[in-house]
Amino acid sequence: MILCAGEALIDMLPRMSTRDEPSFAPVSGGAVFNTAIALGRLGRQVKFFSGISTDLFGAKLMESLAASKVDATLCDRSDRPTTLAFVELTDGHAKYAFYDENTAGRLIAEADLPTPVSLDGVDALFFGGISLPVEPCGATYETLALREAANRLVMIDPNIRPGFIKDEARYRARLDRMIGVADIVKVSDEDLEWIAGDGDLAMLAGALLAKGPKIICVTKGKDGVTAYLKDRAVSVSSEMVEVVDTVGAGDTFNAGFLAGLDRAGKLTKAAVATLTDAEISAALTLGNRAAAVTVSRAGANPPWAEELDL
Repeated sequence: MILCAGEALIDMLPRMSTRDEPSFAPVSGGAVFNTAIALGRLGRQVKFFSGISTDLFGAKLMESLAASKVDATLCDRSDRPTTLAFVELTDGHAKYAFYDENTAGRLIAEADLPTPVSLDGVDALFFGGISLPVEPCGATYETLALREAANRLVMIDPNIRPGFIKDEARYRARLDRMIGVADIVKVSDEDLEWIAGDGDLAMLAGALLAKGPKIICVTKGKDGVTAYLKDRAVSVSSEMVEVVDTVGAGDTFNAGFLAGLDRAGKLTKAAVATLTDAEISAALTLGNRAAAVTVSRAGANPPWAEELDL
């Protein structure tokens, strides 16, 4: 069982109306939400924890979770509004304008966290996205990660969005603490440079490994992905597809990688420390295959297991 803890929001995707006027279509999204959806579609047992509104958009989010077989019973429901993210696409690459103040997800507090007892059966926790740099939800998710890291595998994808970070020093300190208790950290090459500075990717990944994680996955778009471990690196090429847009690509990769470890029976703190190159490569490959399907169609629409012949 995997628990994904983080933001759920509505992506307002650019469309043309029936009158050929620019418009936006509301689509369920959010980085951590997308990873949970992808895990459910890949046939893994997954729970989701976030603050979700009781408004019409919150109802849409809950329907989307249920449709993809994600257990949302741990979510904190409130009458605060839903976070909205208006998306601008340029050559298939997404830029976002977030409307997040005083929302159900943003204001989730430590008192709303699931109890340790309610997490019985959960082997791994996943964190990331825009839920980490802002308050009070960032502190809430950090508390959960630090509380559970001794007994459950922790994976983090910071998914850096500089325009969303208002207090860089605080956010960097939070990332440092969370990376310090994480077993797996996934970053894009751009994320890694933002976190660790300029330099060779292997050197920068080594700097993150020195903080405590066992695996640093660095995605490089069309150039594939490399998993860096203390004593070696394992690389896998990207799947070549026609890209419609990149919305949800990294989120889907995260799900595929976790699903690959889960399918191999390696989704525990102890097992991750003993992974073979073949097991790592298989998990990276599943992440790439799943992400390739997502980028080949509009929006964050991860594949189902049968689409990948799983």
